[in-house]
Amino acid sequence: MAPRVLISDKLSPLAAKVFANRGIEVDIKVGLEKAELAEIIGEYDGLVVRSATKVSAKIIARADKLKVIGRAGIGVDNIDIAAATARGIIVMNTPFGNSITTAEHAISLMFALARQIPAADASTQAGKWEKSAFMGVELTNKTLGIIGCGNIGSIVADRALGLHMKVLAYDPFLLPERAVEIGVEKVELDALLKRSDFISLHTPLTDKTRNIIDAEALKKAKKGVRIINCARGGLVVESALKAALEAGHVAGAALDVYEAEPAIENILFGMPNVICTPHLGAATTEAQENVAEQVAEQMADYLTSGAITNAINFPSITAEEAPRLRPYIKLAEQLGSFAGQLTQSGLRAVRLEYAGEIAELNTKALTSAALAGVLRPMLHEVNMVSAPAMAKERGIDLEEVTRGQEGAYGTYMRLTLVTERQQRSVAGTVFSDGKPRIIQVKGINMEAELGANMLYTTTTDKPGYIGAVGTLLGDNDVNIATFNLGRDKPGGNVIALIEIDAPISDKVLAQVRELPLVVQAARLSFQID
Repeated sequence: MAPRVLISDKLSPLAAKVFANRGIEVDIKVGLEKAELAEIIGEYDGLVVRSATKVSAKIIARADKLKVIGRAGIGVDNIDIAAATARGIIVMNTPFGNSITTAEHAISLMFALARQIPAADASTQAGKWEKSAFMGVELTNKTLGIIGCGNIGSIVADRALGLHMKVLAYDPFLLPERAVEIGVEKVELDALLKRSDFISLHTPLTDKTRNIIDAEALKKAKKGVRIINCARGGLVVESALKAALEAGHVAGAALDVYEAEPAIENILFGMPNVICTPHLGAATTEAQENVAEQVAEQMADYLTSGAITNAINFPSITAEEAPRLRPYIKLAEQLGSFAGQLTQSGLRAVRLEYAGEIAELNTKALTSAALAGVLRPMLHEVNMVSAPAMAKERGIDLEEVTRGQEGAYGTYMRLTLVTERQQRSVAGTVFSDGKPRIIQVKGINMEAELGANMLYTTTTDKPGYIGAVGTLLGDNDVNIATFNLGRDKPGGNVIALIEIDAPISDKVLAQVRELPLVVQAARLSFQID
């Protein structure tokens, strides 16, 4: 059955065309009420939105089939990322599709603010000739402070440098060498406020950036500063900006985004030296076509091949990587599940070692799969997308090690769990048939393919165990599919992995534990495709 995608916001027709060309069914239903969206969302594998649709936790709870949410644009504050992550739903955006358009809008507003163009236009068209009333300022040799120097911010910086402005940048994630490369001076926020003639915001809305331009920040700002916000509403405290404008400390402001949208009313409307546009940052024909095509291509890639691009909550996987990764992801999940089911005490750390060819793959995706396997027996509602966040929340340390080929196998991965009482490791590889194999458990070499139902035992290496456990299982009508053994040395420790046709009962498991020579016995189950 072909995947189904719902487009719930107004989008370029190019998106639907891309989906259709990729063999994906698409429905376009714009303007749905919350209840209407909740009622139908369970029918779809993918959801495409812009900023109008609010993808809340309640909507996501009804999305039983949903695999991916695509945001045609950058900001994803209308999507409950945590709820989507918890359900294993990939959230993608298109961070570069409207970058130039948004940057150009910011530059346009800066020009308009510097020369009071909207007010001059309105006055002139009203039949007035108030030439002396609209004294502007030059941009040349002025200082522009950019808050958030990522993709859009760096484009604004480039354009401003072309205007012979000096550019300061406040961005904790901006590397010093990157600042030199793009020609900006990296500074702290207080320095930017103090020195800037113009301030342009280009940061996402997070807990750390919310209200970043508040009354305190405006007091620190240079007198006569002009502020431009084409990023997100909520970065600027509008009441504080209004007070600073009225006091004459801020000379002007140009806003494309607001604390509440759509902004039918706002305390800044009608103020002199304030320019307002209705969230036009991405409103060009080129940008709309770009983001529509990009989000559709990204979602189609994921739904048809497993490739992941521009995901907010999961590592990217290219179309070329996806088929190579698939068997190793299965291996990682099985190794994690194996170790997780045998862990009885508090988990402190997870260490993953990748050797040979597997070390050259996208190990972030493999680590996510392994963590999901480890945590699922304890947390149940966990998946590849949510596992890293859940591990971090619980204070579980994570370590990845990659190395070249070594040992008897050309490539393998080893998972080690560190608990309050012990360390447990299990290693595996993928054979030429594409199937995962266990190759080592607790340092004991063996070779086993995992089945849906397994019996795991550790015993001392003395005669009689194989016959005893075989007889016990036979007497209880439990059929053995495969029987795999490994030992560390003659007379030492033995590990057995026995595949059985159906799960053994608690009663039979208790009988196995009572057998002579048995040190540990556990019932294991695995998801086998």
